[in-house]
Amino acid sequence: MAADSRRLIVSGGPPSRTSDTGRAAMGAQPDIFEDLRKVGALKRGLLDRKPSDNALGKHTDVQASRDTVGAWLRGKRFPQQVEPLLGVLAQIRAEAARRDLLDNPADSADDCTVAELMDPDRWRASWEAEQRRRIQANQDSARRQSAHAALEKNERRARQAALADRPRPVGSWSAQRLGVHPAIPGHSAGAQQSDFVLPRYVPRPHDAELRAHLTAAAAEGARPQMVVVRGASCTGKTRTAYEAVTAAAPNDFDLLFPADAEGLLAALAADAVGPRTVLWLNEAQEYLDGPVGEAVAAALLRRLDAAGPLLVIATLWPEHAQALTQRPAPGTEDQHSNARKLLSQARYINVPGSFAEHLSVAREVAHHDSSLAEAVESGAADLTQVLAAGPDLVDHYEHPAGQHGVYGQALISAAMDAYRLGVTGPLTLDFLQAAAPGYLTDIERGGAAPDWFAGALAYACTLVKDTARPLQNVPRSTGMGALPNVVLLTDFLRQHGRRSRHTLCPPTSFWDAAMAHMSDPADLNRLARAAKSRCRYRHSARLSCASIEAGNVGATADLALLRLKAGDREGAEGLLQSAAEAGNTRALTALARLWEKAGNREGAERLLQSVAEAGDPLVLMHLSRLREEAGDREGSEQLLKRAAEAGTFDVVTELVWTWEQAEGWEVVEQFALQALDLENTLITQLAQLMEGAGDQALGSGEPFTLTVRARLREAAGDREEAERLLKSAVEAGEPLALTRLALLLEETGKHQEAELYAHLALGVGDPLSLTQLALRLEESGDREGAERLLKSVAEAGHTRALTELARLREEAGEHEAAEQFTLQALNAGRTSALAALARLRGGSPKAYQRYGLKPDGALAESWEWPEPRTV
Repeated sequence: MAADSRRLIVSGGPPSRTSDTGRAAMGAQPDIFEDLRKVGALKRGLLDRKPSDNALGKHTDVQASRDTVGAWLRGKRFPQQVEPLLGVLAQIRAEAARRDLLDNPADSADDCTVAELMDPDRWRASWEAEQRRRIQANQDSARRQSAHAALEKNERRARQAALADRPRPVGSWSAQRLGVHPAIPGHSAGAQQSDFVLPRYVPRPHDAELRAHLTAAAAEGARPQMVVVRGASCTGKTRTAYEAVTAAAPNDFDLLFPADAEGLLAALAADAVGPRTVLWLNEAQEYLDGPVGEAVAAALLRRLDAAGPLLVIATLWPEHAQALTQRPAPGTEDQHSNARKLLSQARYINVPGSFAEHLSVAREVAHHDSSLAEAVESGAADLTQVLAAGPDLVDHYEHPAGQHGVYGQALISAAMDAYRLGVTGPLTLDFLQAAAPGYLTDIERGGAAPDWFAGALAYACTLVKDTARPLQNVPRSTGMGALPNVVLLTDFLRQHGRRSRHTLCPPTSFWDAAMAHMSDPADLNRLARAAKSRCRYRHSARLSCASIEAGNVGATADLALLRLKAGDREGAEGLLQSAAEAGNTRALTALARLWEKAGNREGAERLLQSVAEAGDPLVLMHLSRLREEAGDREGSEQLLKRAAEAGTFDVVTELVWTWEQAEGWEVVEQFALQALDLENTLITQLAQLMEGAGDQALGSGEPFTLTVRARLREAAGDREEAERLLKSAVEAGEPLALTRLALLLEETGKHQEAELYAHLALGVGDPLSLTQLALRLEESGDREGAERLLKSVAEAGHTRALTELARLREEAGEHEAAEQFTLQALNAGRTSALAALARLRGGSPKAYQRYGLKPDGALAESWEWPEPRTV
């Protein structure tokens, strides 16, 4: 900063040209920067640049660089200490004395001599004056900043006061209030049943990682950070997060725990989540998956781009994390695009379900905690589940006791089926009462007392191990008490139900009860799809109708496709037509596809054109393909450009792959050239790459663009260049490039290298490479090699490999081994294996009935289709 600017900041006015004599008369100190410039001019003029800046810097009294000394003597930098400056001036004064210049005027503008200019007392006084001015300026700036921060804080507090959910200091939140599960009290605890038991914490390696990350993220000046603590039910996710926050968050941090997604959205919209805040999102799917979930995710993305430090702490089950981050199939509605972007920015901390590798530490801690001691005594490695009474809850469910036990078990079974098939919210007591009969035998139903439901509900709500109830009350979102006539199934039993009942199809009473007592359109639609996947077409159709009537017009497409599967084209077309007229884009697109398959391409195009002006990128994509197939290259390109302008980078990606599959690479490249004029930066980067940016694109380090360009080179037949670009993309961190590189290497005969990259892809969560390599090995006759690769994929937890392994064994005539792989796929959550299992076990009607299925042709039943009253 120039000396004039410095004086302007410090004194509040411009520097004057008053002489030393004039300043002395006014009692002012000499200006140190002006004097430094005088000394510099003296050295450059009368002293012939002697001594040099380099010599001055090397002097023992100075010990500064040549550039530093030069900056001092130009008045550009303030010396942080006075002694090195006095050392420089002493050397210059000695040179002036040697030349007998001490009595000469130092400057033509005033009558100060060289000797007076070089007086050490003068320099000490001016240096101290400047230092005082600087200190005062810093203090004034700090006071202004403090006042501004206080004003912002007061304004934010005022906004927070108007909200239902308000932040409080981190230390004022208890573990119980933040959702930590209570533990079993232990034999010698002496606690009352109402006490909240929080056993001593047993740290594991993931705790150190989480705390270190939060400590860094809470530092002054840090950017907002989001951390997802991921783990299965009752593995200690919330306790892990609680312990880390209490250890890492400074005392002056606030914590906000919104009661629901609407409360979180309101806080973000009011700019009430300020810096130095912990945003606590326990069971984050409740905020991100629902009617306002995408709006919440978008608001959180914007907040992560604002001022920090801010800690966003979320807990998620693995299946919820997968559902929120999984990309939709091409052409289907993307329900979680913002949530996927949000969670892709998060730091994931995985909480293991077992203490098997840390039991010795747990035993040591258990000496001082009766609750933990009882869990350790059980001999199980799943200590958190034992602490939360998980095994006892399962035992209570699977081994019903007493007069009402089996009826309570029926209620819990119905609740398990509801949650595993897609229900997300509380269940009404009316639903459970209506669903229960189908879970009982004829003898059990016949022996039921008049008050059977009251007794069943009491059994299902029993407090187990003084810790948890199978069916729990639902607290009011505001105020005290529980909501009437609704319950929730505890997390651990939800997860147990997914595993233990996965191959079972609910009885008719379940579907009928859902129709009669459920009203949430999204829940009804998910149940309709679950019924369809289990060949319960009548129930699927009725539930789809109920979903439509509840306001989910998008379910019309599901109902129409079901009718189309049954051969009722006219009925399907009528439904889609009604939904399309009501403005549902998904139904309109499905109708256009139906007309196109029937040969009515002109009608399909007219239909899509009718809503193209709305700018839906998927509609524009479909229209672009129709124009291309009709030979209208120019029209196709324009529609494709509009789709890119209307969409996101994900849409552009989908466009590229869509055209690749249609072998329309020339269209892609021409579109890319036109896209150079678009304002969207990411699309422009993609366009520059596609037109052939060469080394410039490689130098940009944009990994996805490298992958796209590699596909272009591969399509042009230049596999060597494609391989080089894909390897560059892999080095730049693009996981999609691993899959393509593995397949390309396999096609060029580099089998070992292909398998290496396929294993790397598997390591980052992409099983596609190894699975496709396995299928290619099978095609070439290497069944042993194919099975070896598929087993690697299966061991990594990807269920498709299990069904492929079952198919290989079945084709080889090894039906017992095929059945084992199919059962593993079912237990891992792959419902499509149900029909295969029934087929393997004989394919008879009884075999299908055992697994809740109907053989092919079941849609030929003679029953009337339900018609939604409104679309």
